[in-house]
Amino acid sequence: MSCVRSRTRATAPEPAVRTGSGHLPELVRHLPLYVLGGAISTGLQALLFLLLRDPLTPAAANPVAIGVSTVLNTEFHRRITFRDVTGPRTRRHVQSAGTFLFYACAGTAALGLLHLLADDPSPMTETAVLVATSLVGGILRFLVLRSWVFVWSRDAGTAR
Repeated sequence: MSCVRSRTRATAPEPAVRTGSGHLPELVRHLPLYVLGGAISTGLQALLFLLLRDPLTPAAANPVAIGVSTVLNTEFHRRITFRDVTGPRTRRHVQSAGTFLFYACAGTAALGLLHLLADDPSPMTETAVLVATSLVGGILRFLVLRSWVFVWSRDAGTAR
């Protein structure tokens, strides 16, 4: 006989069904929260990068800073911005890993390009490049999260 542990999950309030102009109220709620979470996590990433770039290297400090800020940012958006805490754990971990890889690769490429173009960029220049990369990535991420990841069952509910 096997024991199956049942765990109750917090359920999000029933989101509005996406029909025509129904997108606007949802967007009005999502966008400011997304910008707030993004600003906080980008600031945290920049601060961690600046603190870690000398004891490590810029190339090593970048993924560490991104790792910490990505975990916090993803949970903020999952729980607060998009109010979705019900997804399968495996899917959540894969999404977080994908987000980390995206930002780590984009940041590493941006730092590499900066070091190709400038002989000895200052820590503030490196940080500015990483922040700019995060801003562009954040816009892309919002579009992906809003249209693909956190679609919930609201679209499935309209298809039934």
